[in-house]
Amino acid sequence: MSSNKRSMAGLLGMVVLVGMGEHLAERFLPLYLQELAASSTAILAIGILAGMDDLLSALYSFPGGYLNDRLGTKRALLVFNILSMAGYLCVILIPTWWAVLLGAAFFISWSAISLPATMDLVARIVPKNRRTLGVSALALVRRIPKMLGPVLGGVCIALWGVANGVRAAFILALGLALVAAVLQQVMIEDETRTGRSPESNPLRLWREMPPALRNLLFSDILIRFCERIPDAFVVIWVTRTMAGHVSELTFGWLSAVEHMTAVLVYLPVAYMADRFGKKPFVLITFGFFTCFPLALLHAQSLWAVIPVFVLRGLKEFGEPTRKALIMDLAPEDRKAAMFGLYYLIRDVLVAFAAFGGAWLWMVSPRLNLLVAFGFGVLGTLWFAWRGKDVRLLADARAEK
Repeated sequence: MSSNKRSMAGLLGMVVLVGMGEHLAERFLPLYLQELAASSTAILAIGILAGMDDLLSALYSFPGGYLNDRLGTKRALLVFNILSMAGYLCVILIPTWWAVLLGAAFFISWSAISLPATMDLVARIVPKNRRTLGVSALALVRRIPKMLGPVLGGVCIALWGVANGVRAAFILALGLALVAAVLQQVMIEDETRTGRSPESNPLRLWREMPPALRNLLFSDILIRFCERIPDAFVVIWVTRTMAGHVSELTFGWLSAVEHMTAVLVYLPVAYMADRFGKKPFVLITFGFFTCFPLALLHAQSLWAVIPVFVLRGLKEFGEPTRKALIMDLAPEDRKAAMFGLYYLIRDVLVAFAAFGGAWLWMVSPRLNLLVAFGFGVLGTLWFAWRGKDVRLLADARAEK
């Protein structure tokens, strides 16, 4: 096996192991917080947790890209795996709501570092004309733990209750992260860095960001407002709020339906996007993001909510395509750092949507979902108007 294939195999194995641990308990943390704190404190903590997910992921994304360029994928991922394990231990050992927030500050970091590092690795070993397919294959592997994790987490809660079940899920996550850290050190090869030295100043990198990438970023910010405003409260809507609410175990299966839907569309969309251009598929994806909160608002029973979770899976329709478009538009020797800067800007701003989502939910769950829908409409229209494709940019340059 070549060193590139060996490194990719090690990275994919690590994605499965760490991702499985991450998704065992992540979606049930709002319920866990409700067990640990009074109602008003719990709602506030849920909003803070959702905001932290975006804000800290944003703050870690740029250093993640920088560390990838500075240390290499292997060493950078090890640092963040260790931080994730420290976060799991915090939640396991200290059963209080503030410990959940403290631990999240550590285990959120792995997802942040994995994006710049994995995208950079895919960009280096996959030919440009098949880059969407490569990113989609990685996204497909990421879906495996996203499908299985919530189901196993739901089983833990069914067996031991919310509080003990969530802590049991985190114990299992700790073990999986430890195995993943060993695997990455054995499989991933150290790479030789060439080209310009890593850039640590995000303002200088911003000046290097192409206009087409900035337009994609702006539309993506609006779409993520649509996603994040209700995101942390979806589990509460389905298991507590809607008229025909369901059990936590059923919610786990609904999450599996969502991710299975995403898996089924990844590779066909990737093949078509590499052949016919990426913009149409990204635009369709933004449309699915927009429709989800409105569809959820009108779902009041299990049979009504199943197609809504299929729709939620379809919002991943062109997500690998969007990531591949970012890598296409980024300068060749700045891809990991530019990817990190993109997510730094996007997620810092989107963190305010998550914080605001808690306030909107306290006013009215209906208002929360309608405001989210409005942001989705704006983001979709902006990308339809200003979004560019790599092929279109190449044609414009050829005409000049």
